[in-house]
Amino acid sequence: MPFSPTNRKGTLSGILFVAIFAAAATFIAGLSTVKSLGLSPLVIGIVMGIFYANTLHNNTPQAWQRGITFSAKKILRFAIVLYGFRITFQQIAEVGLDGFLVSLVMLSSTLILGSWLGFKVFGMEKDTSILTASGASVCGAAAVLATEPVLKAQEHKTAIAVSMVVLFGTISMFLYPVLYETIIKNAVGFLHMEPRTFGIYVGGTIHEVAQVVAVPASVPGAPTEMADAAVIVKMTRVIMIAPMLIVLGFYLAWGAKKSGTSRDEKMKLVIPWFAVYFIMVAGFNSLHLLPLNIVELINEIDTFLLTMAMTALGMGTIFAKFKGLGLAPIYTALSMFVWLVIGGFIITKIIVGS
Repeated sequence: MPFSPTNRKGTLSGILFVAIFAAAATFIAGLSTVKSLGLSPLVIGIVMGIFYANTLHNNTPQAWQRGITFSAKKILRFAIVLYGFRITFQQIAEVGLDGFLVSLVMLSSTLILGSWLGFKVFGMEKDTSILTASGASVCGAAAVLATEPVLKAQEHKTAIAVSMVVLFGTISMFLYPVLYETIIKNAVGFLHMEPRTFGIYVGGTIHEVAQVVAVPASVPGAPTEMADAAVIVKMTRVIMIAPMLIVLGFYLAWGAKKSGTSRDEKMKLVIPWFAVYFIMVAGFNSLHLLPLNIVELINEIDTFLLTMAMTALGMGTIFAKFKGLGLAPIYTALSMFVWLVIGGFIITKIIVGS
């Protein structure tokens, strides 16, 4: 037990150690040059954690490892629950049925396509395939973090998925404004999109929330409706993480029962209760019972806790564990990226129109 009398000191020391790294990551992410790149504290945190894991790891007391693990597992779940304070059901209603359908179609198709390609076509391990697909289909690094406890995946697999999200999400952040300015805005016919439609396209296909916010901000003279549609559709995708994880829990239980991997144990359904609590928190937030400044403070604390979890995951990522993976993660993430950009455009045009 991490907080037993004999382990308590080491656990608390490990948590404090992670918190110091997370504080440094938060400070770095706040620098203007880093902000302009759209890098969140979560991304900075995992990079710092990976650097530590492959340089100074052996110089840290072993007793601190319990605190690092606690940060990567327990604090993570709590942070995902608090993530519900970023969403209201009213926001989802605002975007309309067409925005909801784009989110639903893109999430489910990307998750299925990415998982299948990674595992069946490119020969990647199943957990890594699902983690990579969840990051691309839902909300980037936060989705990877939320999916990891359901799969009970190892830290290095999570790190692989996050790195793919960072790579292709960053490319998207720079690509979409260029596409809009050079092709979409002035095109005639099928290639043309109105600002609201483009916002739905952005929110339904780009990985991270921060990247979605950055795209309309990078379009000169972009109307408010573009940014509003992009963010609301993106938050619709975020809230879908809860039902996605519950469905994934059913799928894993069914798969294990079918393969007979647990003959000696009674099969148990993996229900990610933190995902259920996430929906409950979002529902509570929809009632607007808390003052706005309190909600903003909770979101700041939550971002720090997510940064701690990401940093702790990075601290468990040792490059030696990556051997044998080759280019499979890149091929998988690239395939999903092409589907999101091209397939997402077509789906948005079919559902929303111009």
